[in-house]
Amino acid sequence: MPPSPQTLPRTPAPTVGFDLDMTLIDSRPGIKAAYEALSAETGVHVDADLAITRLGPPLEEELAHWFPAADIPAAGDRYRALYVTHAVRAIEAMPGAADAIDAVRRRGGRAIVVTAKYEQNAKLHVEHLGLAPDAVIGSLWAEAKAEALRAHDAAVYVGDHTGDVRGARAAGALSVAVPTGPCSEAELRDAGADVVLPDLTGFPAWFDGYLAERA
Repeated sequence: MPPSPQTLPRTPAPTVGFDLDMTLIDSRPGIKAAYEALSAETGVHVDADLAITRLGPPLEEELAHWFPAADIPAAGDRYRALYVTHAVRAIEAMPGAADAIDAVRRRGGRAIVVTAKYEQNAKLHVEHLGLAPDAVIGSLWAEAKAEALRAHDAAVYVGDHTGDVRGARAAGALSVAVPTGPCSEAELRDAGADVVLPDLTGFPAWFDGYLAERA
């Protein structure tokens, strides 16, 4: 059994990074609504049900399945604008998300969000849901996430995608994965995840044990 927060050594806790989509928030309903609005407005068919099964990579990679290359920048801009209206209020936090962030901060660490999502929309989510990270950094995917993780001296990065595992490893951070998105536990382990939790509800207990080991 992990030690209680009261019995943990008074060692400063590290910075922990969290992915956003399908790690801290279940973004599928809102993203589906935004794609459907974009499709209706542009007349371009987008299979929104298919699109939300492969969340993680940058928006432009998904748009490339539906729009000609020359139209992707404009489609992306319009999607991000529609997202504010159609997606933000339709999306809820994943079970354990708020407690995971609070666990880091209560123990003296910093919790940051590093996501491929457009930064302003990511900030709207954490504000709407009452999450309280110390920083939100957007528009970074896979190995590029290491830029923000290193800049904030993050020792741990938590995500749901193999791209998140790659980002953690590129930053020299411990990769903690949750199979709550498109990637299975086996895929996350094969990508090099150091720890796989069923979901974020187990993060506070795991974090207590991790701090005890560090001490």
